[in-house]
Amino acid sequence: MDSLILSLEIVLPLFLLMAVGYVIKLTGLMNETSVKQTNKVIFKIFLPLLVFCNIYNTELSESFDSHLLLYAVAGVAIQFVLSLCLAVLTERENSRRGVMLQGMFRSNFVLFGIPISTALFGETAAGLASILIAVIIPMYNVLAVVSLEIFNGKRPNVGKILVGIITNPLIIASAVGILFVALRIPLPTPIYDTVSDLGSIATPLAFVILGASFSFGDVGRYVKELFVVLSTKLLVFPALFLGIALLLGFRGAPLAVLLTVFGAPIAVSSFTMAQQMGGDDKLAGQLVVFSSILSIGTMFLIIFFLKEMAFL
Repeated sequence: MDSLILSLEIVLPLFLLMAVGYVIKLTGLMNETSVKQTNKVIFKIFLPLLVFCNIYNTELSESFDSHLLLYAVAGVAIQFVLSLCLAVLTERENSRRGVMLQGMFRSNFVLFGIPISTALFGETAAGLASILIAVIIPMYNVLAVVSLEIFNGKRPNVGKILVGIITNPLIIASAVGILFVALRIPLPTPIYDTVSDLGSIATPLAFVILGASFSFGDVGRYVKELFVVLSTKLLVFPALFLGIALLLGFRGAPLAVLLTVFGAPIAVSSFTMAQQMGGDDKLAGQLVVFSSILSIGTMFLIIFFLKEMAFL
């Protein structure tokens, strides 16, 4: 029951934020143009500041676990390759392929990692999750840009992909965050407070805008894509990568952190990026919404199983 309550406490507020956005759409307070403009602001300002703050607040010298870091990085890389193969084999439209690829390998680790890890194992797990944020989030961002660039409907251009990576606001924010942490550059308190306050707007506003973009009429258009991505993201990948982690001896706090890397729902920023980079943003929105809702059940089942088997 505690596991279900934990999942509900994390996921239910996100669902309610999306519901608020949908109500805003129904009342006509925002139209399609204003939604896209707000989404652009989120992508170019608020999300980058959130990423910077998450990395800036990590302590690279504390709670460092090289085996955990290596496994997480290798797991995400393998997820990307497997997702690429699935997207190519199961979908013909490039605008959907990039979104499906991004949806299958990219989890909402920023939002789920620290809360779930802390709830299960306290500050020890929170430290481990923070270390991974500094590495996994930049990796997610780079691979997400690659995902959308290679399926933008044009012949892949390595130079353009590299430029897209270098100029992507989330990549820049990740690089700056790592630089500040590595060189121990302190931010003056007024500046940090401002950056932190602006960054804290990103997640709630992104979910509200996602709700305002959602259309139930679009669900029927994406039944196959939803099934492929959601079953892979929420069932197949967690079972595969957590199963391998168990065989490799991961237990306790490190396993709890890996649970959030491989078991969390799709990152809301995947919708934001799809809309800004030419992907099928309707599909991206559907994937975020349904993965967030379904993860209440899947995360509960995974946590319940691992606790019952004394792995957590």
